[in-house]
Order: sequence, then C-alpha cells, then structure tokens
Amino acid sequence: MIVTEFQKNLDYVTAHRVNRQKFANEVLENQALFPELVRLCFQTSNKNSHKACWILEFVCYQKLEWMKDHLDFFCSQIKNLKDESAIRPAAKVCQLLVHSHYKKGEIKLSENQLEQIIESSFDWLINDTKVASKAYSMRTLYLLGQHYDWIIPELKMIVTKDFPNHSAAYKAVAKEVLKKIK
Repeated sequence: MIVTEFQKNLDYVTAHRVNRQKFANEVLENQALFPELVRLCFQTSNKNSHKACWILEFVCYQKLEWMKDHLDFFCSQIKNLKDESAIRPAAKVCQLLVHSHYKKGEIKLSENQLEQIIESSFDWLINDTKVASKAYSMRTLYLLGQHYDWIIPELKMIVTKDFPNHSAAYKAVAKEVLKKIK
C-alpha cells in the first residue's frame, strides 16, 4: 500500500487543539485531501486513524457540506470504530450532521443513514465509552427523537437508569436532555 504525504503527516498530529486545527487547516486549504481524510478515519489498522477523526471533526465544523459525497461511507463505517479517540469525534460529526439535516436543511441524510447514526449513537450511549461520546450521542438521539417516536422513551430509560453511575459531566448533559424531554 502506498503511504501518502498526508498519511505521513498524521504522525505529527497531537491532541493539542492548536495542532489539530493546523492539520485541519491543511485540509481546508486543499479540499482534494478530504476524501483521503474520510477514508483514513476508518482504516482502523492504521495507528493514526483516530488522528484522522480528530481532523475530520475540525474540518466539519467549517465545511460540513464536504461530507455530502461521503455520507454513505461515513454512516456505514461508524459502527466499526472501537478506539475511544476516534469515537468521540465521530459522535460529534454525527451530531453536526443530524443538526444540519433537521435544523438547517443543508445536509440531507437518507433513512438508512439516519438509522445507522441512531444505531451507533445508542451503542455509544450504552457501551463503555467515555463521557464526551455519550454526551454527543444523547444530544443527537434527543434531536432524532423529535422525528422518531420510539427514540425518546428509549433514551429517557437509558439515561435515567445510568444516571447514578456516571460522572458530573454525564449528569449535566443527562439533566439537560431529560429537562428537554419533559
């Protein structure tokens, strides 16, 4: 397999926000890198796939519309992410996509794509993922619950049941979502 210059550069990405933004800017300045970035996010055998997810999140804050051509691939692959460092930014991108689909109308997700996001969001919420992924999932599912009747009762049940066993950060988002549900 040919390793591109962009792939090599991922070795130098760190978790520092400024550093992630620097690499996101490289993609924002050269949209031709975007398909490779999306593909790298899901090459889970690549030691830097989670770093690609970090950059994807930052790019999506500014150019979410670039995801339009990659929605089928992204939505079908998110369930395969296992690395917590990749799940958190993917959960955030899901939140951005669902928000855009329902609130802004800029991104149009198919029924299948919505189902894949729902499934992954519930998985992240009930499985042993970190709080940030759970928080993004709760907010995404709440928004989806405005359009799918069955989601809100499930979400409420899970959040209420898990509430006592989680951190203050989880509880803060849980309270916010439960308050909206009532």
